[in-house]
Amino acid sequence: MSFLLSPGRSRHRGRADAPAGPLPTGSRPGAESGPSPHRSAFRPDIEGLRAVAVLAVLAFHADIPWATGGFVGVDVFFVISGYLITGLLVREAVTTGRIRLGDFFSRRARRLLPAAAVVLAAVALAGAWLTVPLRRTDVEYDVVAAALSVANWRFTAQRTDYLAAGHDQSPLLHFWSLAVEEQFYLFWAPLLAVLALGAARAVRRGRAVRSAVVLIAAPLTLASFVLSLYWTGHSASLAYLGTPARVWQFGVGALLALLPWHLMRGPRPLRLVCGWAGAAAIGWCVVAYDAATPYPGWAALVPSLATAAVILAAVPGRGERYAPGAGDVGRLLAGRAPRALGRLSYTLYLWHWPVLVLAEARTGPLGWPAKTALTLAAVLPALGTMRWVEQPLRRSRTVSELPRRGLSVGVSAIVLPVVLALVMGTTTLNLLGPAAPVDPKGLPPGAASGPALLARSAGTPLVDGPVVPSPVQARADFPPDGPCEVAPAETRSPDCLFGAVDSPDRIVLLGDSHAGQWFSPVLALAASRGWALQEFVKQGCPLPDLTVDSPQLGRVYRECDTWRADTLERLGKQRRPRLVVVSSLNRYTADEELLAEAWSRTLAPLRALGVPIVYIEDTPVPGTDVPACVSGHPDSPAACAFGRTGALRPDPLARLIASGALPGVRSVGVNEVLCPGEGPTCPAVLDRILLYRDDAHLTNAAAVVLTNRLERLLTETGALPAAGPAGAAGAEEGADGWTRLLRDDFDGPAGSPPSAADWIHDVGTCYPGCPAPQWGTGEVETMTNSTDNVRLDGKGVLEIVPTREAGAWRSGRIETRRSDFAPPPGGVLRIEASIALPDVTGPGAAGYWPAFWTLGAPLRDGYTGWPGVGEIDVMESVNGRDTVFGSLHCGVVEGGPCQEPVGLTSGPQPCPDCRTAFHSYAVEVDLAPGAQEVRWYRDGRVYHRVTADRMDSATWQRAVDHGLFLILNVAFGGKLPHADGADVGPDTQPGHPMRVDHVTVSVRERRG
Repeated sequence: MSFLLSPGRSRHRGRADAPAGPLPTGSRPGAESGPSPHRSAFRPDIEGLRAVAVLAVLAFHADIPWATGGFVGVDVFFVISGYLITGLLVREAVTTGRIRLGDFFSRRARRLLPAAAVVLAAVALAGAWLTVPLRRTDVEYDVVAAALSVANWRFTAQRTDYLAAGHDQSPLLHFWSLAVEEQFYLFWAPLLAVLALGAARAVRRGRAVRSAVVLIAAPLTLASFVLSLYWTGHSASLAYLGTPARVWQFGVGALLALLPWHLMRGPRPLRLVCGWAGAAAIGWCVVAYDAATPYPGWAALVPSLATAAVILAAVPGRGERYAPGAGDVGRLLAGRAPRALGRLSYTLYLWHWPVLVLAEARTGPLGWPAKTALTLAAVLPALGTMRWVEQPLRRSRTVSELPRRGLSVGVSAIVLPVVLALVMGTTTLNLLGPAAPVDPKGLPPGAASGPALLARSAGTPLVDGPVVPSPVQARADFPPDGPCEVAPAETRSPDCLFGAVDSPDRIVLLGDSHAGQWFSPVLALAASRGWALQEFVKQGCPLPDLTVDSPQLGRVYRECDTWRADTLERLGKQRRPRLVVVSSLNRYTADEELLAEAWSRTLAPLRALGVPIVYIEDTPVPGTDVPACVSGHPDSPAACAFGRTGALRPDPLARLIASGALPGVRSVGVNEVLCPGEGPTCPAVLDRILLYRDDAHLTNAAAVVLTNRLERLLTETGALPAAGPAGAAGAEEGADGWTRLLRDDFDGPAGSPPSAADWIHDVGTCYPGCPAPQWGTGEVETMTNSTDNVRLDGKGVLEIVPTREAGAWRSGRIETRRSDFAPPPGGVLRIEASIALPDVTGPGAAGYWPAFWTLGAPLRDGYTGWPGVGEIDVMESVNGRDTVFGSLHCGVVEGGPCQEPVGLTSGPQPCPDCRTAFHSYAVEVDLAPGAQEVRWYRDGRVYHRVTADRMDSATWQRAVDHGLFLILNVAFGGKLPHADGADVGPDTQPGHPMRVDHVTVSVRERRG
């Protein structure tokens, strides 16, 4: 973050913020009781020192490579200001016995506020032209805060608020230091005035005033420094921007003005070394410090004390007048060029940052040469403001004659930009429209699969209209989880239960804010199953066991480590959840090996719970303020698309899960729809849904629309049962330890189709968009949903009947609507059916191919990826043989560990009565640590096994460790019957059905 500093003060000729009137006749500048520290003579070296400080800041903001620590100029200016203003006030108190606060604030008002008002007004107007509407409202709020001298607290609030991250820099960020100064002197000047009244009748007034002020300034300086150290370690924004943490730097300057240095004689070489050492230390800070330097803290002592050293080196001793020698640093600083820049420092400081920020708002990010050129260009408005605004009002006899006139000028300089900003801001808010929250119930339904975000029929155009949420709504479109997304300073999550809080079943949502963005859809999925949702989410805190720095706290994120350990411990002690959903920003480190180890440490106690764990892959990170951009392109949101490469980085955890290194952990992702296609950009708006609320997080509206897709992905992994009576939410564990997920006895009227709640008809000759015709196997039939081909017989049996019409074969193929049948982590999935094969043999059975089998759920998302997604053939038979067989398909299309296209098959198993009687065919996918195999059964007897050691772990996991859907069909012709030596011919007889008595799917949890 860029921090700007308070400028120095331009001077009257020959005076340094001198009192309004001359010194009384009897006062002696060098006298112990006189006005002393440290005389009112003009210090040209201090004017030149301002030039050094402002150059450091200008170089820092222009991103000149060698000036990474240029922000230390703020310390230089604060010390200078504390020295000069305290000296001025003390001299007045010693000379007159009181401090005229009206005169003091009048001088400051006419000196500082009119020039600031010009800049604020220019920013308010330029912001309306150069910035997009949503950004414009922020700028107008900043104008009001800057005019009222509270800008530092506005920016502190923003920088300590994690949810306010992702917005562009303010063109008025530099006004924080002016606010700090004004707040300090609103306190300091009245305090000194009270002390002056108390010492007014003292015999030795000068000593009494100085002693009283030192007694106040010293402890205040020390207390402020201690507070600065504390805040530097706990809240960088408060430490940098907060007035209490900066008081000590004014105090250093004040003590420098108060202590009796003027009574001391110092050898000239010592002064020379002191001055140059201070200047060198400031220069060293400019080049050595950078964004990683904990600041202010101890590091701020160096530039602060170095500034004091430069000032002290030129303080005249007893009976001396300031006369820098040829080798003094003060002589260099007092040169014409440094002094000229010092006089311009205030207005140049005011102008340079708005020029840089507003230029980038219009053109995009700029390099340091362009920024340097813009900074130099800011000299022109700075000169104009100094010549035509600052100096005329400062020197005007009419204005300076009475304090109330200067104060009136100051009040006007505050009121005018405030009124202008309010007018501009109100106009912009009216343009943006209402900011009322989006009603999630009014959002259109999202698509469960496919490339579209919203559910709509193919070819149906999207209705035109404004984006939802609107840009102003998007800024506040957070998940409705209240305090459960805990702030950076917190170390423990509250007991956050949502939905059916009395249910013994719950989903745990765990991670950082990228997990929190899934709150609404995960709550909906839990509620639809009668479960509770428990949320453990902490802002900016990586779920993998990594120690990182917090930008909000400005230091090592110790609270994150404490929170993570506490959360994992709590989960280990609580009742086991039904599902743990984890997600996290994947950019906390670029070291993939370190990240893998960190994830393994975090996931180990979660895996020990023995429940499904699903990782939702990180969503795109636009890296730009998306709502602000869309507000500037209401009719063409495509202009706000952002680069795919930067937004979608490789996901190390997803790769780790796919490799099989984390058994029991599955991953799902929605990036195929959030950033569809293969183009160079990702959309900011999709199907009129504004996807992002800032530069990194989904809007709650987008997350709600993704609920259906997320549900499908979670059920397909087997981690989440389908909602409703057919789902596991209503299932009970049997006495044998098996929990039934599906049982269909095919009861129903004769001639009716199977239950549409459980089964889907496949029709045609392939899936929609299928890359290979004829189901990829060369079959000759066309599948239909006619009850001529698929029907109940009225006696509890499903019949799949092949027919032939005008020489064209028709048949039936049905698959389960659910695709989430999967073994629980470390458990077993059992799929079983009682089947009688078509009762036909010989030439009449040529080409018959009845089958009961499964496919991996990922295949449904585009119907590609076979055989890698896995195919388990529970039962197949061809050409009316008295044999059956089972197979596993996996890996690659040709060869590979599953020896494709044949697969890992059992070979023909004799079954002479399989055509005339029902037999039980079953398969078990066993992921127990000591098993890791797939077993085939006929009538309860194992006849085939495929173990995990037949292939690499990634192939094994991709084939079996996810959701499955079941298929029943009778195919005709194709590669397998042909390989068996027969094919569909004129003698092939239609009308012989495969009969299915029941289908059952059950799971058993890991034992022990």
